[in-house]
Amino acid sequence: MSARLKGVLVSALACVALCFVPAPKLFDSADGAQTRVARVVEVDSSGVEMHELVAYGTERLKVELDGKVYDAENELRAQMDLDKRFKPGDRALVSVPPDGPGGSALVALDHWRIPWIFALFAAFAALLVWFGGWVGAKALFSFAFGCLAVWKLLVPLLLAGWPASPTVFVVVAVLTAVIMHLVAGFTRTGFAAFAGAMLGVVASLALSHFFTRMIEVNGATMPFSQALVYSGCERLDLRDLCIGAVVLASSGAVMDLAMDIASGVAEVVKHNPSLGFRELLGSGLRIGRAVVGTMTTTLLLAYSGGFLTLLMVFAAKGTPPVDFLNSTLVSAEVVKTLVGSFGLVLVAPFTAMVSAATFTRGRGKLAEKENGQ
Repeated sequence: MSARLKGVLVSALACVALCFVPAPKLFDSADGAQTRVARVVEVDSSGVEMHELVAYGTERLKVELDGKVYDAENELRAQMDLDKRFKPGDRALVSVPPDGPGGSALVALDHWRIPWIFALFAAFAALLVWFGGWVGAKALFSFAFGCLAVWKLLVPLLLAGWPASPTVFVVVAVLTAVIMHLVAGFTRTGFAAFAGAMLGVVASLALSHFFTRMIEVNGATMPFSQALVYSGCERLDLRDLCIGAVVLASSGAVMDLAMDIASGVAEVVKHNPSLGFRELLGSGLRIGRAVVGTMTTTLLLAYSGGFLTLLMVFAAKGTPPVDFLNSTLVSAEVVKTLVGSFGLVLVAPFTAMVSAATFTRGRGKLAEKENGQ
């Protein structure tokens, strides 16, 4: 069995194993209700009132479930981010009482979106494998492993009360090791990329701890953080959770840049094996400089997209830049952006140094190792 096939097989088995880890759940449903998928047959909006731009009241539905039609209710609470409206023909996720759908009216929870999500993921997977071949297949498994690791490992550990930033760091280290060695194999390229990325993550973690305290970012600015605390997780350290979120959010870009530099140095060595440490270090730094400019802008735009409406609110009110930059919400996003960018810039020289040191050792086995990817 080839090394590439072994990597894919191991990653597939790891994903399957994570699928059997119980999903995080702290509280049982109070009424034992179950969720089912139903088709909306009829909509009665007579009980809904419009208050300027938002709707409030109860939308009464007729839904078809198991070949029978039942009454259902859709509560509108004048919250545009949470409210949903249905029309005949829609498929809805409904809450069914424990005694069956005939006991009382069902509750319409939301639109049924899972088939389209799976269709989008299938299209993405097909494109990735078609374009990347074996590398694309390994990248797909690394993507799946990352999703499962966050949901099946990181989230349950945080809910169980584990300290957020150290836990995130360990999970990111595991993810980085798996992804780097899955994409590059157990080669010098994979080792150099992993070592450089982890040095950047350590720098991001240290900077996050320092600046979140200096700028007084308390972590409550994260979406649904208060709802999480009021749901029974009052012992959570939101500041530490915010620090972990900063590290987790920037780790993907850090891995990307580390792999770019390590792969670039590997190509330089492949075409000129006689180069020494200083020459390889210079090549790695030049590669890093060429990529860092766009990567830091990538982080800025990614974070800006998350709070674009907030910036629009400040602009609509004519708030001076000094005032909104000093606000808690914007300061938290500034810390995320700048700390993530700081770690991203640092990972370039870190990876260049590790790559130069790694590729100048054991030159006799280098070609054999790298050509076996």
